[in-house]
Amino acid sequence: MMKSLSTRIFIGLFAGLIFGTIVQYFLNDIGLFSNNLVELADGVGTMFVNMIMMLVVPLVFVSIVCGVCELQDLKSFGRLGGKTFGFYIINTVVAIATALLLVLLLEPGKGVDMGSTEGVAITATELPNLMALVIDIVPRNPVAAFMSGNMLQVIFMALMLGGVIKSLGEHVAGAIQGFQTANKIMMKLISVVMCLAPYGVFALMLKLGATLDAGMLVSVIEYMALILALLLLWIFIVYPIAVGIFTPISAKNFRDKTQELVLFSLSTASSNATIPVTMRTLTEKLGVNRAVAGFGVPLGATMNMGGVAIYITIAIFFVANAFDMPITTEQLPSLLFSIFLLSVGAGGVPGGGMVMLGVLIHQIGLPIEAFAIVAALDRIIDMVLTSCNVVGDAAVLTIVDQTEKVHQTEKVHQVELAKS
Repeated sequence: MMKSLSTRIFIGLFAGLIFGTIVQYFLNDIGLFSNNLVELADGVGTMFVNMIMMLVVPLVFVSIVCGVCELQDLKSFGRLGGKTFGFYIINTVVAIATALLLVLLLEPGKGVDMGSTEGVAITATELPNLMALVIDIVPRNPVAAFMSGNMLQVIFMALMLGGVIKSLGEHVAGAIQGFQTANKIMMKLISVVMCLAPYGVFALMLKLGATLDAGMLVSVIEYMALILALLLLWIFIVYPIAVGIFTPISAKNFRDKTQELVLFSLSTASSNATIPVTMRTLTEKLGVNRAVAGFGVPLGATMNMGGVAIYITIAIFFVANAFDMPITTEQLPSLLFSIFLLSVGAGGVPGGGMVMLGVLIHQIGLPIEAFAIVAALDRIIDMVLTSCNVVGDAAVLTIVDQTEKVHQTEKVHQVELAKS
Protein backbone atom coordinates (compact mmCIF):
# COMPACT_ATOMS: atom_id res chain seq x y z
CA MET A 1 0.00 0.00 0.00
CA MET A 2 1.28 3.48 -0.87
CA LYS A 3 2.51 5.52 2.03
CA SER A 4 0.68 8.78 2.75
CA LEU A 5 1.92 11.86 0.94
CA SER A 6 3.10 13.49 4.17
CA THR A 7 5.15 10.39 5.02
CA ARG A 8 6.77 10.38 1.58
CA ILE A 9 7.53 14.10 1.86
CA PHE A 10 9.06 13.44 5.29
CA ILE A 11 11.26 10.67 3.85
CA GLY A 12 12.29 12.86 0.91
CA LEU A 13 13.15 15.77 3.21
CA PHE A 14 15.48 13.86 5.52
CA ALA A 15 16.91 11.57 2.84
CA GLY A 16 17.86 14.61 0.75
CA LEU A 17 19.42 16.41 3.72
CA ILE A 18 21.43 13.35 4.79
CA PHE A 19 22.60 12.56 1.26
CA GLY A 20 23.54 16.23 0.68
CA THR A 21 25.55 16.28 3.91
CA ILE A 22 27.39 13.12 2.81
CA VAL A 23 28.19 14.79 -0.52
CA GLN A 24 29.61 17.88 1.24
CA TYR A 25 31.79 16.12 3.79
CA PHE A 26 32.74 12.82 2.14
CA LEU A 27 32.29 13.17 -1.63
CA ASN A 28 33.30 16.80 -2.08
CA ASP A 29 36.46 15.88 -4.02
CA ILE A 30 34.49 13.92 -6.61
CA GLY A 31 33.22 16.33 -9.25
CA LEU A 32 30.36 14.03 -10.27
CA PHE A 33 28.79 14.50 -6.83
CA SER A 34 29.96 17.95 -5.67
CA ASN A 35 29.24 19.66 -8.99
CA ASN A 36 27.06 17.64 -11.36
CA LEU A 37 24.75 16.04 -8.81
CA VAL A 38 24.29 19.21 -6.77
CA GLU A 39 23.64 21.21 -9.93
CA LEU A 40 21.08 18.63 -11.05
CA ALA A 41 19.36 18.71 -7.65
CA ASP A 42 19.30 22.51 -7.76
CA GLY A 43 17.67 22.40 -11.19
CA VAL A 44 15.07 19.81 -10.21
CA GLY A 45 14.25 21.66 -6.99
CA THR A 46 13.92 24.97 -8.84
CA MET A 47 11.62 23.39 -11.42
CA PHE A 48 9.42 21.97 -8.68
CA VAL A 49 9.13 25.31 -6.85
CA ASN A 50 8.45 27.06 -10.18
CA MET A 51 5.71 24.55 -10.90
CA ILE A 52 4.05 25.40 -7.59
CA MET A 53 4.54 29.14 -8.08
CA MET A 54 3.03 28.81 -11.56
CA LEU A 55 -0.27 27.83 -9.95
CA VAL A 56 -0.29 30.37 -7.12
CA VAL A 57 -1.63 33.49 -8.88
CA PRO A 58 -4.45 31.82 -10.87
CA LEU A 59 -5.36 29.70 -7.83
CA VAL A 60 -5.59 32.73 -5.55
CA PHE A 61 -7.60 34.76 -8.07
CA VAL A 62 -10.07 32.00 -8.90
CA SER A 63 -10.47 30.86 -5.27
CA ILE A 64 -11.23 34.35 -3.98
CA VAL A 65 -13.74 35.07 -6.74
CA CYS A 66 -15.47 31.75 -6.02
CA GLY A 67 -15.35 32.38 -2.29
CA VAL A 68 -17.00 35.80 -2.56
CA CYS A 69 -19.65 34.45 -4.93
CA GLU A 70 -20.51 31.70 -2.43
CA LEU A 71 -21.02 34.08 0.49
CA GLN A 72 -24.61 34.37 1.65
CA ASP A 73 -24.48 38.17 1.33
CA LEU A 74 -21.88 40.88 0.77
CA LYS A 75 -22.20 42.07 4.38
CA SER A 76 -20.61 38.83 5.55
CA PHE A 77 -17.56 39.66 3.43
CA GLY A 78 -16.85 42.82 5.44
CA ARG A 79 -17.21 40.92 8.69
CA LEU A 80 -14.99 38.08 7.43
CA GLY A 81 -12.29 40.47 6.18
CA GLY A 82 -12.26 42.49 9.39
CA LYS A 83 -11.90 39.42 11.61
CA THR A 84 -9.20 37.84 9.46
CA PHE A 85 -7.16 41.03 9.29
CA GLY A 86 -7.60 41.65 13.04
CA PHE A 87 -6.52 38.13 14.03
CA TYR A 88 -3.46 38.35 11.78
CA ILE A 89 -2.41 41.63 13.41
CA ILE A 90 -2.94 40.20 16.91
CA ASN A 91 -0.87 37.13 16.02
CA THR A 92 2.06 39.26 14.82
CA VAL A 93 1.94 41.54 17.88
CA VAL A 94 1.87 38.59 20.31
CA ALA A 95 4.81 36.97 18.49
CA ILE A 96 6.88 40.17 18.74
CA ALA A 97 6.01 40.64 22.43
CA THR A 98 6.99 37.07 23.32
CA ALA A 99 10.28 37.26 21.42
CA LEU A 100 11.04 40.62 23.06
CA LEU A 101 10.48 39.18 26.52
CA LEU A 102 12.86 36.31 25.78
CA VAL A 103 15.69 38.47 24.45
CA LEU A 104 15.43 40.87 27.40
CA LEU A 105 15.69 37.94 29.81
CA LEU A 106 18.36 35.86 28.02
CA GLU A 107 20.35 38.61 26.27
CA PRO A 108 21.56 36.47 23.34
CA GLY A 109 24.77 37.55 21.63
CA LYS A 110 26.79 38.67 24.63
CA GLY A 111 30.34 37.40 24.33
CA VAL A 112 30.04 36.47 20.65
CA ASP A 113 32.88 37.89 18.54
CA MET A 114 31.45 38.96 15.20
CA GLY A 115 34.19 41.41 14.32
CA SER A 116 35.97 38.90 12.09
CA THR A 117 33.00 38.00 9.88
CA GLU A 118 33.11 38.95 6.23
CA GLY A 119 30.86 41.72 5.01
CA VAL A 120 27.76 40.95 3.01
CA ALA A 121 25.99 43.58 0.95
CA ILE A 122 22.63 44.86 2.14
CA THR A 123 20.56 45.68 -0.92
CA ALA A 124 17.58 47.37 0.75
CA THR A 125 18.04 50.35 3.05
CA GLU A 126 14.58 51.75 3.71
CA LEU A 127 11.64 50.74 5.86
CA PRO A 128 8.45 49.90 3.98
CA ASN A 129 6.21 52.95 3.89
CA LEU A 130 2.81 52.03 5.31
CA MET A 131 0.90 54.52 3.16
CA ALA A 132 2.76 53.34 0.05
CA LEU A 133 1.82 49.74 0.85
CA VAL A 134 -1.85 50.71 1.14
CA ILE A 135 -1.83 52.77 -2.07
CA ASP A 136 -0.05 49.99 -3.97
CA ILE A 137 -2.92 47.58 -3.24
CA VAL A 138 -4.85 49.11 -6.16
CA PRO A 139 -3.04 48.07 -9.38
CA ARG A 140 -2.59 50.50 -12.23
CA ASN A 141 -2.04 47.63 -14.66
CA PRO A 142 -3.87 44.34 -13.90
CA VAL A 143 -1.70 42.40 -16.33
CA ALA A 144 1.45 43.64 -14.59
CA ALA A 145 -0.03 42.62 -11.23
CA PHE A 146 -0.52 39.06 -12.48
CA MET A 147 2.90 38.92 -14.12
CA SER A 148 4.73 40.18 -11.02
CA GLY A 149 2.69 37.99 -8.66
CA ASN A 150 1.77 40.96 -6.45
CA MET A 151 -0.56 39.14 -4.04
CA LEU A 152 -2.22 42.18 -2.51
CA GLN A 153 -3.12 43.52 -5.95
CA VAL A 154 -4.37 40.13 -7.12
CA ILE A 155 -6.49 39.84 -3.96
CA PHE A 156 -7.94 43.32 -4.55
CA MET A 157 -8.91 42.53 -8.15
CA ALA A 158 -10.43 39.18 -7.18
CA LEU A 159 -12.45 40.72 -4.36
CA MET A 160 -13.71 43.48 -6.63
CA LEU A 161 -14.67 41.08 -9.41
CA GLY A 162 -16.26 38.59 -7.02
CA GLY A 163 -18.27 41.34 -5.35
CA VAL A 164 -19.60 42.63 -8.68
CA ILE A 165 -20.53 39.12 -9.86
CA LYS A 166 -22.27 38.44 -6.54
CA SER A 167 -24.23 41.70 -6.76
CA LEU A 168 -25.55 40.81 -10.24
CA GLY A 169 -27.02 37.56 -8.95
CA GLU A 170 -28.78 35.22 -11.38
CA HIS A 171 -27.97 37.43 -14.36
CA VAL A 172 -24.39 36.12 -14.34
CA ALA A 173 -24.99 32.53 -13.26
CA GLY A 174 -22.83 31.38 -16.16
CA ALA A 175 -19.85 33.39 -14.88
CA ILE A 176 -20.21 31.89 -11.41
CA GLN A 177 -20.36 28.39 -12.88
CA GLY A 178 -17.32 29.15 -15.01
CA PHE A 179 -15.23 30.22 -12.00
CA GLN A 180 -16.40 27.17 -10.03
CA THR A 181 -15.28 24.94 -12.89
CA ALA A 182 -11.93 26.78 -13.06
CA ASN A 183 -11.52 26.27 -9.31
CA LYS A 184 -12.02 22.50 -9.68
CA ILE A 185 -9.41 22.46 -12.44
CA MET A 186 -6.93 24.37 -10.26
CA MET A 187 -7.44 21.98 -7.34
CA LYS A 188 -6.84 19.01 -9.66
CA LEU A 189 -3.65 20.63 -10.95
CA ILE A 190 -2.49 21.05 -7.36
CA SER A 191 -3.10 17.35 -6.70
CA VAL A 192 -1.04 16.44 -9.77
CA VAL A 193 1.86 18.68 -8.75
CA MET A 194 1.74 17.44 -5.15
CA CYS A 195 2.34 13.89 -6.35
CA LEU A 196 5.80 15.13 -7.33
CA ALA A 197 6.40 16.78 -3.93
CA PRO A 198 8.56 14.00 -2.38
CA TYR A 199 11.00 14.19 -5.30
CA GLY A 200 11.06 17.98 -5.38
CA VAL A 201 11.61 18.11 -1.61
CA PHE A 202 14.42 15.54 -1.89
CA ALA A 203 16.20 17.67 -4.51
CA LEU A 204 15.79 20.90 -2.52
CA MET A 205 17.15 19.35 0.67
CA LEU A 206 20.03 17.62 -1.14
CA LYS A 207 21.18 21.02 -2.42
CA LEU A 208 20.85 22.50 1.07
CA GLY A 209 22.81 19.69 2.74
CA ALA A 210 25.56 19.84 0.11
CA THR A 211 26.14 23.59 0.38
CA LEU A 212 25.29 24.57 3.98
CA ASP A 213 28.26 26.02 5.83
CA ALA A 214 28.14 24.40 9.27
CA GLY A 215 31.21 26.16 10.66
CA MET A 216 29.46 29.34 11.69
CA LEU A 217 26.43 27.47 13.00
CA VAL A 218 28.54 25.94 15.77
CA SER A 219 29.86 29.29 17.01
CA VAL A 220 26.39 30.81 17.47
CA ILE A 221 24.34 27.70 18.29
CA GLU A 222 22.68 29.40 21.26
CA TYR A 223 21.26 32.16 19.07
CA MET A 224 19.95 29.74 16.47
CA ALA A 225 18.58 27.36 19.08
CA LEU A 226 16.65 30.18 20.74
CA ILE A 227 14.96 31.17 17.48
CA LEU A 228 14.21 27.59 16.45
CA ALA A 229 12.90 26.67 19.92
CA LEU A 230 10.45 29.59 19.94
CA LEU A 231 9.34 28.89 16.36
CA LEU A 232 8.76 25.20 17.14
CA LEU A 233 6.89 26.16 20.31
CA TRP A 234 4.59 28.33 18.20
CA ILE A 235 4.09 25.60 15.57
CA PHE A 236 3.44 22.61 17.83
CA ILE A 237 2.14 24.14 21.06
CA VAL A 238 0.78 27.69 20.78
CA TYR A 239 -1.17 27.44 17.52
CA PRO A 240 -2.64 23.97 18.21
CA ILE A 241 -3.71 25.00 21.73
CA ALA A 242 -5.32 28.17 20.36
CA VAL A 243 -7.27 26.09 17.85
CA GLY A 244 -8.22 23.62 20.58
CA ILE A 245 -9.54 26.42 22.79
CA PHE A 246 -11.57 28.32 20.18
CA THR A 247 -12.77 25.49 17.91
CA PRO A 248 -14.05 21.89 18.30
CA ILE A 249 -10.78 20.64 16.72
CA SER A 250 -8.38 19.31 19.35
CA ALA A 251 -4.74 20.44 19.48
CA LYS A 252 -3.56 16.92 18.58
CA ASN A 253 -5.96 16.70 15.66
CA PHE A 254 -4.77 20.06 14.36
CA ARG A 255 -1.12 18.96 14.59
CA ASP A 256 -1.90 15.74 12.72
CA LYS A 257 -3.82 17.49 9.95
CA THR A 258 -1.12 20.13 9.39
CA GLN A 259 1.77 17.66 9.26
CA GLU A 260 1.97 17.68 5.47
CA LEU A 261 1.80 21.48 5.49
CA VAL A 262 4.74 21.73 7.92
CA LEU A 263 6.93 19.36 5.92
CA PHE A 264 6.17 21.02 2.59
CA SER A 265 6.84 24.53 3.90
CA LEU A 266 10.13 23.33 5.44
CA SER A 267 11.39 22.31 2.03
CA THR A 268 10.21 25.31 -0.01
CA ALA A 269 10.84 28.04 2.63
CA SER A 270 8.17 30.08 0.84
CA SER A 271 4.73 31.00 2.13
CA ASN A 272 3.62 31.83 -1.40
CA ALA A 273 4.74 28.49 -2.79
CA THR A 274 2.87 26.77 0.06
CA ILE A 275 -0.45 28.53 -0.67
CA PRO A 276 -1.95 25.57 -2.59
CA VAL A 277 -1.06 23.13 0.19
CA THR A 278 -2.38 25.50 2.88
CA MET A 279 -5.69 25.86 1.06
CA ARG A 280 -6.05 22.13 0.58
CA THR A 281 -5.22 21.48 4.23
CA LEU A 282 -7.84 23.97 5.40
CA THR A 283 -10.67 22.95 3.08
CA GLU A 284 -10.15 19.18 2.86
CA LYS A 285 -8.66 18.31 6.25
CA LEU A 286 -9.84 20.99 8.67
CA GLY A 287 -13.25 21.58 7.11
CA VAL A 288 -12.80 25.34 6.69
CA ASN A 289 -15.26 27.08 4.38
CA ARG A 290 -13.80 27.73 0.94
CA ALA A 291 -14.72 31.40 1.13
CA VAL A 292 -12.72 31.81 4.35
CA ALA A 293 -9.72 29.89 2.98
CA GLY A 294 -9.84 31.56 -0.43
CA PHE A 295 -9.71 35.03 1.09
CA GLY A 296 -7.51 34.39 4.13
CA VAL A 297 -4.70 32.16 2.84
CA PRO A 298 -3.23 34.52 0.20
CA LEU A 299 -3.68 37.46 2.57
CA GLY A 300 -1.90 35.50 5.31
CA ALA A 301 0.95 34.55 2.97
CA THR A 302 1.47 38.26 2.41
CA MET A 303 1.02 39.79 5.87
CA ASN A 304 0.64 37.12 8.60
CA MET A 305 4.33 36.67 9.41
CA GLY A 306 4.48 35.53 13.02
CA GLY A 307 7.60 33.49 12.30
CA VAL A 308 9.34 36.44 10.66
CA ALA A 309 8.39 38.65 13.63
CA ILE A 310 10.02 36.20 16.05
CA TYR A 311 13.10 35.86 13.85
CA ILE A 312 13.68 39.58 13.31
CA THR A 313 13.15 40.46 16.98
CA ILE A 314 15.61 37.88 18.32
CA ALA A 315 18.14 38.41 15.52
CA ILE A 316 18.37 42.20 15.84
CA PHE A 317 18.98 41.98 19.59
CA PHE A 318 21.54 39.23 19.02
CA VAL A 319 23.65 41.18 16.53
CA ALA A 320 23.33 44.37 18.61
CA ASN A 321 24.64 42.56 21.71
CA ALA A 322 27.32 40.73 19.70
CA PHE A 323 28.74 44.05 18.48
CA ASP A 324 28.45 45.55 21.96
CA MET A 325 25.80 48.01 20.77
CA PRO A 326 22.81 46.93 22.90
CA ILE A 327 19.35 48.31 22.18
CA THR A 328 18.45 51.06 24.66
CA THR A 329 15.06 51.62 26.30
CA GLU A 330 14.62 54.81 24.27
CA GLN A 331 15.08 52.89 21.03
CA LEU A 332 12.52 50.18 21.87
CA PRO A 333 9.23 51.85 20.77
CA SER A 334 10.43 52.85 17.31
CA LEU A 335 12.33 49.56 16.92
CA LEU A 336 9.27 47.45 17.76
CA PHE A 337 7.08 49.45 15.36
CA SER A 338 9.71 48.97 12.65
CA ILE A 339 9.76 45.22 13.34
CA PHE A 340 5.98 45.14 12.99
CA LEU A 341 6.10 46.94 9.63
CA LEU A 342 8.94 44.75 8.40
CA SER A 343 7.13 41.57 9.45
CA VAL A 344 4.04 42.58 7.52
CA GLY A 345 6.10 43.65 4.50
CA ALA A 346 8.45 40.66 4.43
CA GLY A 347 6.57 38.87 1.65
CA GLY A 348 6.09 35.13 1.29
CA VAL A 349 9.31 34.36 -0.56
CA PRO A 350 12.47 32.54 0.58
CA GLY A 351 14.85 34.86 2.41
CA GLY A 352 12.23 37.57 2.94
CA GLY A 353 13.01 37.74 6.64
CA MET A 354 16.74 38.10 5.96
CA VAL A 355 16.16 41.04 3.62
CA MET A 356 13.94 42.78 6.18
CA LEU A 357 16.51 42.18 8.90
CA GLY A 358 19.16 43.73 6.66
CA VAL A 359 16.98 46.83 6.41
CA LEU A 360 16.69 47.01 10.20
CA ILE A 361 20.43 46.52 10.74
CA HIS A 362 21.10 49.46 8.44
CA GLN A 363 18.36 51.60 9.98
CA ILE A 364 19.58 51.40 13.58
CA GLY A 365 23.23 51.90 12.63
CA LEU A 366 24.72 48.45 13.27
CA PRO A 367 27.89 47.56 11.31
CA ILE A 368 27.18 46.02 7.93
CA GLU A 369 29.31 43.03 8.99
CA ALA A 370 26.43 42.05 11.26
CA PHE A 371 24.55 40.97 8.18
CA ALA A 372 27.11 38.24 7.47
CA ILE A 373 26.01 36.06 10.38
CA VAL A 374 22.38 36.60 9.46
CA ALA A 375 23.01 35.44 5.90
CA ALA A 376 24.98 32.41 7.09
CA LEU A 377 22.23 31.15 9.39
CA ASP A 378 19.20 32.27 7.42
CA ARG A 379 18.98 29.24 5.16
CA ILE A 380 18.13 26.83 7.94
CA ILE A 381 16.10 29.27 10.08
CA ASP A 382 14.06 30.39 7.06
CA MET A 383 12.62 26.89 6.63
CA VAL A 384 11.26 26.71 10.17
CA LEU A 385 9.97 30.29 10.27
CA THR A 386 8.07 29.62 7.02
CA SER A 387 6.40 26.64 8.68
CA CYS A 388 5.52 28.90 11.60
CA ASN A 389 4.00 31.43 9.19
CA VAL A 390 1.83 28.96 7.29
CA VAL A 391 0.69 27.02 10.37
CA GLY A 392 -0.25 30.41 11.82
CA ASP A 393 -2.35 31.06 8.71
CA ALA A 394 -4.07 27.70 9.15
CA ALA A 395 -4.72 28.29 12.86
CA VAL A 396 -6.09 31.81 12.43
CA LEU A 397 -8.39 30.84 9.56
CA THR A 398 -9.66 27.75 11.40
CA ILE A 399 -10.63 30.03 14.30
CA VAL A 400 -12.16 32.63 11.96
CA ASP A 401 -14.18 29.91 10.24
CA GLN A 402 -15.50 28.70 13.60
CA THR A 403 -16.62 32.23 14.52
CA GLU A 404 -18.42 32.45 11.16
CA LYS A 405 -20.19 29.13 11.82
CA VAL A 406 -21.26 30.34 15.26
CA HIS A 407 -22.53 33.58 13.71
CA GLN A 408 -24.55 31.69 11.10
CA THR A 409 -26.01 29.40 13.76
CA GLU A 410 -27.07 32.36 15.87
CA LYS A 411 -28.56 34.05 12.82
CA VAL A 412 -30.64 30.97 11.97
CA HIS A 413 -31.75 30.72 15.59
CA GLN A 414 -32.86 34.36 15.59
CA VAL A 415 -34.86 33.81 12.38
CA GLU A 416 -36.57 30.78 13.91
CA LEU A 417 -37.43 32.75 17.05
CA ALA A 418 -38.87 35.57 14.93
CA LYS A 419 -41.10 33.11 13.08
CA SER A 420 -42.37 31.46 16.29
